[in-house]
Amino acid sequence: MERAQQWPATGCALELLVHGVGGTTPERMLDDPRTVRITGDDTAAVFRRADDVDAETRPGKRHGTPVPEAYVWCNLTSGNGARALWLLLLPFMVVNLAHWMRPGAPGRPRTTRLYGLLVRLAGLTLTVLLVAAACEVALDLTAWQCAGTRACAARHSWLGFLSPAAGGWWSAPGRRLALAALVPAALTGLLWYLAHRTWSAYESQQPMSRAPEPEEDTGTGSLGRPGFWYGRRLVARLRAAHTAAGLLTVAAAIAAPTAALDRRPGGPAVLDVLGRLLPAALLAWAAAVVWVVCRRGRTEHLLDRQLDRHLVRRLPLGALLLLLLTAVYAGWSRPGWTSAGRLAGDTTFGGLALGQGLLVVALGITAHALYRTRPDPRAVLRGLGGPAVAMLACALGGVMSGGVCQRVADWLDGTGTSIPGPPVMLTWQASVIPPLLLVLLVLCGRLAGRARRLARALRATVERDHPGEPSDPERTRRIARTRAMATLTDDAPLVVGVTSAATLVLGAAALVGALGTGRTPAGAAAGTHPALQGAAQT
Repeated sequence: MERAQQWPATGCALELLVHGVGGTTPERMLDDPRTVRITGDDTAAVFRRADDVDAETRPGKRHGTPVPEAYVWCNLTSGNGARALWLLLLPFMVVNLAHWMRPGAPGRPRTTRLYGLLVRLAGLTLTVLLVAAACEVALDLTAWQCAGTRACAARHSWLGFLSPAAGGWWSAPGRRLALAALVPAALTGLLWYLAHRTWSAYESQQPMSRAPEPEEDTGTGSLGRPGFWYGRRLVARLRAAHTAAGLLTVAAAIAAPTAALDRRPGGPAVLDVLGRLLPAALLAWAAAVVWVVCRRGRTEHLLDRQLDRHLVRRLPLGALLLLLLTAVYAGWSRPGWTSAGRLAGDTTFGGLALGQGLLVVALGITAHALYRTRPDPRAVLRGLGGPAVAMLACALGGVMSGGVCQRVADWLDGTGTSIPGPPVMLTWQASVIPPLLLVLLVLCGRLAGRARRLARALRATVERDHPGEPSDPERTRRIARTRAMATLTDDAPLVVGVTSAATLVLGAAALVGALGTGRTPAGAAAGTHPALQGAAQT
């Protein structure tokens, strides 16, 4: 960044070359066998020709032509098998794009901070959603429903020691839940490990010292701002908050059915008190997590070298302690307690879907307000690109969660009658995938038809662009088709916008259907027109 600020004075300009997903070598990109790595590491790096390493000190050597630099990032998508675990973070990668798609708005610092806050809250809901899906699979479908049902447990011998028919120590519902909680807790630990690995490798790299700049957006771009490339403090805070949120989600999944039983009249007074204190403690710690997420955002106008060590350590450790206490509380002996029906999955997933929808709508309103401050024709979807991408991230998290839960339920319950199955809300969310795919199919069909017509129209243009060349109809068609296909990249914002809008509308319809009927789409359509019944069963 320091070097980039000096180039206008020396007349040295850069041409950054970036390869595609297939990958290549810096020698091929720069068309020179002698290349030198000027920054980066073995995973991703920037290269120059050997003759251009000191181009800043000899600006006249280029005669006004830019210095080519090759950015090689192919190792980001290859390497050891641990990189496959990054697929778990795919929804978070997508929602992070929404932050960088914020419309520029000088003089609106509060609205800008509100935009960042809404994006961070959307990311927090994704953590809760993914961990809640793991709880649904491990605690509800496996430990509560299948292990508690004689027919289902008989089909899966590895659940025999959890079955009430065995009469073992682990057969109590609370103990089954506590044991099954190891799965979502391990998933949360894995997410923490991936986040800590990135933070240690990239965010913790110390940049050069820089003087602070005005906090207001001056409209000159933020790539050169002191804190743009240094998010050590914020990433550490968010890692701690997301880890704590995941652990609290697991604790809440254990505590909810247990506390509901203990609050019934006639139960032990000690368990009744614990059944009220533990949920209150979980709510208080959850409020602390939300406060940490809301309290501080990115600080790009200065280098924030501080690190909230006590908060980063104590927030997840406190959540882990509450999880352990909840597991011990659930494992207390409760004679006569049996598991029946589902856990409170509909309320959880319905509340998450509603919260994410409201956050996306609020993000859209905020982005529109920022865009109106300084309209920029280059802004994607008139400034609404960020909210659209955030909606896609939430939809991706919902698809991953619902797909895993539905698949595990089908595997556990081969007959489809022995256990209640996943929450109705997840079934409704899965039912919106076919109409969403239909919308995308129609849109892609129209874009493909337009590209085909454009390719035919461009044939004459290609021939005019190459006067005197021998006529080659096949080559002309190939060039025209390539040009027409290249225009499809300009339609990417349209595809994102239509997909996000359709997802929001269909998601709202699924939420209304699930909460309004309390039955699956097939059950809600029973007794209606045969065409509607067939569509609901698809």
